Amino acid sequence: MKPETKAQLISVGSVNMDPALIHWLTIPTAGPGAGNVAFFFNSGGHRVRLAVKKGSSLKAEMEDGELVIRKDGVEIARGSIEEELIHCPDQAFITMCEKCIFDCKFCPVPKLGGKVKTMDQMLKMIEEANSTGRMKAISITSGVEVSAEDEVDRAEELIRRLREIYNIPIGVSVYPTEDSTRRLKDAGASELKYNVETMDREIHAKVCPDQDLEFLLDSLRQGVEIFGKNKVCSNFIIGLGETDESAEKGIEELVSMGVVPILRAAARHPLREGEVTIARPSAERLLHLNRFLKEKLDEYGLRADTFDTMCLPCTGCDINPHVDLK
Repeated sequence: MKPETKAQLISVGSVNMDPALIHWLTIPTAGPGAGNVAFFFNSGGHRVRLAVKKGSSLKAEMEDGELVIRKDGVEIARGSIEEELIHCPDQAFITMCEKCIFDCKFCPVPKLGGKVKTMDQMLKMIEEANSTGRMKAISITSGVEVSAEDEVDRAEELIRRLREIYNIPIGVSVYPTEDSTRRLKDAGASELKYNVETMDREIHAKVCPDQDLEFLLDSLRQGVEIFGKNKVCSNFIIGLGETDESAEKGIEELVSMGVVPILRAAARHPLREGEVTIARPSAERLLHLNRFLKEKLDEYGLRADTFDTMCLPCTGCDINPHVDLK
């Protein structure tokens, strides 16, 4: 799959197809895509996650054992549907809490009334994933049920208990607290993700009113100090109203700190209609910003293809500059 094709698929984000064709339908429980039925499509070793949507401009059908995706009757990609482990292929990616008290205007999670998993439930899920022989890493993320401190407590306990059993990479993504970075590292986490969501200060204040961007950035700096180079990343949503100039400035600010940004296409959700203006980025914009990101990563000696956990090795929702733009 060429970079232009993957960018086109991400820019649309969905396909019109018969869900019966998919044996591993899942419903994400975290982030802007929560609540949508989705699957992983792999073509030539490049992966993209697509929602199943009747009104999509892309249509997919099975032909000779392959999934063929067309736009206006013209084939743009063909490949296979990938089996997930938990949330993505090859990883047990656990969402501890599917609720959130933070009212980020692009995210449906606060309005979905999701579940909070017990420690025993999470350990059992990971044990079952491991029994398949396909678990290469464990990733942990969470909303915020009561407080960020409580989620860090639970993440720390879960990581410590997992470290007693598994000798594989463990990544963690929670909202930071004053001492979360050191605690998560000492518990046994190998990679860290604190999400800035957007680097445009004015937009951040509007769409993430309950979060403190400067505190997040300070926490990311500390993350690089404690976890090391090429061990810290951050989701950076594209399509919330930022200009390319603003996005590029934000990318360089993060990269200069030693953080690897993940450029995530903004997604509209009906539960958030009227609360936020979202313009899903075009394929051309995604390619432009990711090529800029690749230049900056190379300039500062960072890699997007050496991570073992969470979104960067998965590559399903984003263009990975060092995997998809070779």
